[in-house]
Amino acid sequence: MTPGMSRRTTIKSALGATGALALGVPAMAGTAAAADPSDDLTLWYQTPATNWERESLPIGSGALGASVFGTLATERLTFNEKTLWTGGPGAAGGYDHGNWTTPRPGVLASVQQRLDTEGRLTPEAVVAELGQPKHGFGSYQVFGDLEFAVPGAPTAPDASYRRSLDLSTALAAVSYTHQGVAYTREFFASYPGKVIAGRFGADQPGKVAFTLRYTSPRQDFTATASGDRLTVRGALRDNGLRFEAQIRVRTEGGSVRAGTDGTLTVTGANRAWFVLAAGTDYADTYPAYRGRDPHAAVTGSVDAAARRSYTDLRERHVADHRALFDRVRLDIGQQLPDLPTDRLLTGYTGGTTPADKALEALFFQYGRYLLIASSRAGSLPANLQGVWNNVTDPPWSADYHVNINLQMNYWLAEVTNLAETTAPYDRYVEAMRAPGRRSAQEIFGSGGWVVQNETNPYGFTGVHNWATSFWFPEAAAWLTQQLYDHYRFNGSTDYLRTTAYPVMKEAAEFWLANLRTDPRDGTLVVTPSYSPEQGDFTAGAAMSQQIVHDLLTNTLEAARTLGDAPAFRARLQDTLAELDPGLRVGSWGQLQEWKADLDSPTNDHRHVSHLFALHPGRQIQAGSEWADAAKVSLTARGDGGTGWSKAWKINFWARLRDGDHAHKMLSEQLKSSTLPNLWDTHPPFQIDGNFGATSGIAEMLVQSQHGPIEILPALPASWPDGSVTGLRARGGATLDLVWAGGRATRVTLRAHRTGDLTVRSTLLPGGERRFRATAGRTYVFHA
Repeated sequence: MTPGMSRRTTIKSALGATGALALGVPAMAGTAAAADPSDDLTLWYQTPATNWERESLPIGSGALGASVFGTLATERLTFNEKTLWTGGPGAAGGYDHGNWTTPRPGVLASVQQRLDTEGRLTPEAVVAELGQPKHGFGSYQVFGDLEFAVPGAPTAPDASYRRSLDLSTALAAVSYTHQGVAYTREFFASYPGKVIAGRFGADQPGKVAFTLRYTSPRQDFTATASGDRLTVRGALRDNGLRFEAQIRVRTEGGSVRAGTDGTLTVTGANRAWFVLAAGTDYADTYPAYRGRDPHAAVTGSVDAAARRSYTDLRERHVADHRALFDRVRLDIGQQLPDLPTDRLLTGYTGGTTPADKALEALFFQYGRYLLIASSRAGSLPANLQGVWNNVTDPPWSADYHVNINLQMNYWLAEVTNLAETTAPYDRYVEAMRAPGRRSAQEIFGSGGWVVQNETNPYGFTGVHNWATSFWFPEAAAWLTQQLYDHYRFNGSTDYLRTTAYPVMKEAAEFWLANLRTDPRDGTLVVTPSYSPEQGDFTAGAAMSQQIVHDLLTNTLEAARTLGDAPAFRARLQDTLAELDPGLRVGSWGQLQEWKADLDSPTNDHRHVSHLFALHPGRQIQAGSEWADAAKVSLTARGDGGTGWSKAWKINFWARLRDGDHAHKMLSEQLKSSTLPNLWDTHPPFQIDGNFGATSGIAEMLVQSQHGPIEILPALPASWPDGSVTGLRARGGATLDLVWAGGRATRVTLRAHRTGDLTVRSTLLPGGERRFRATAGRTYVFHA
């Protein structure tokens, strides 16, 4: 219970004889969270996985991840450690952080001058001047597979077979019966234990047996076994990055024998369990990006875990996971039928049945599960595939695209009560500043810091030569938005001062130095400017202007809060006054994507970049002329696109207060952009769509980007009755909501800071209530 929640003060309000606003009254949790359907959050299947991307089940602890196949004769776990990357310092062919390998004096100014006179330049023309081939960018690597050869196992599953992933406990399981013996397997990735663990069991003594071996598509390692320990050690041939994994196997009954071929064999056991730890000598320190040899840390983690009982290790893992996951429950009238998840997905009709709603609620919580599993303090943030990968050459290197994808990964974090998962993001952005300063100086000749379209763990902040995706210097500005939003949710001025503001201020200084006066109208614009990932280069494309406007606005607010130098605040304020805001209504009523009216009403490109000011920005408010124009543009783009594009459109329509269209985009994503294991597909698998969809569902229920807390701003007709607990709002509030007949009937608000709050809801007289909230108290609004 939050401190102070037990204090009771009831104030008579304008709600009339049947209503009250209560200060300090505990939330009626039984009303908002008693619906049992919201607790049924298990993915399950009747067959083993045969395809990693479509069918394997993911477990993860941030740094470590694994994919469970559930195959009978040879169980397979593909596992990952998030810092195992080729490229960077020491890479074959050299590494330059994307900075120009030879000086190009005057070339950027020349491109800018051509844009002033010609108006537009093709991407090919600009990349010929400003781009260069990638050197040493690298890619995320699969660590390898653990293979458990099980003697006597059936060759094919029967009706007893079940493979599952319980989102609420983060436990993957396999069960089957063979020759009268019930066999079980269980796997999890423990953040407190720093290991991946699993157990093989049977309901009759002496029936557990397997031979464990490590395999990898690379040939850069040695695998040796001694006692109950299997050790894998090597160095990537590309860059010399050292890596190590150790697996220890313990048994109840039976024995473990080490083989000279680097295997461990269990025979005659009642149960057998294993722990795996892995690491590399990567460090996020510029410019070397190398730290300590991983041997000591890996040995310490695996031995500490092996000293514990399996039950203790499991209980600590479940408690750690549930402390985050259980904060939010969603009941939208779902009823999960006794159907495997792949059949639930293929039977989805668009949200019209209780089974459809069960899939939607499961998809919402799956996004939260995946973020917990792929982003915990102490490692890199979630990449294009979270933490999971099964190859040495993944799509787009499984890197960090920063023209939306990394940012989208964290849209759900604050509002769905997972703020702790943003710690790796904060550290990653901070670590980018040093190489970003060099890129700003060498490419732009300015101060501040910059990063372009995509980056890696080795500070790649420069350019490459793919014409339609090599130039996006606004990325650094966009990356800072999450840091400032974290402050807006939690209100910690210490965090703002020490973590967010230094990064924001330096990004702002880059743009104060690099905005140019547009000869067309005298406003300040970004040039060259490119709207991802289409069209020509111009000056002042809408997204570029909106992102810089967002950065300068946030930085000015933060500077005022922290009392930064008046001269700097004046520079920000003056620049904002002269900045082209990137908002312009075009000839057919659309919000223009470019400063010139170049939009085509038949363009259905997956990027809807010029709506940044609507979401995730806050420049556009629903009901404004800009919102009306954004709706015209969004309607013209249509409901197609890749998985992440559909997820973004859920958020757009929610911000436009059109819950039915937001829900339509959710249904489109589930019907055509979701794999049987519920991973989002671009195609191929790309995790940002999972995260974006969860964010979009939260936006349908609560919004607070403009200050007031808006209750059910975009509730779809298909969810007329329901409840949600634990969503967060900016201003330091946690919310439980109950609604019926499409209208809120009860709002419980827990205040985490003292300050003025405004709540907007149809259950309030006049639709709004402003009050002074006190940290630690709970406020209940009911009809």
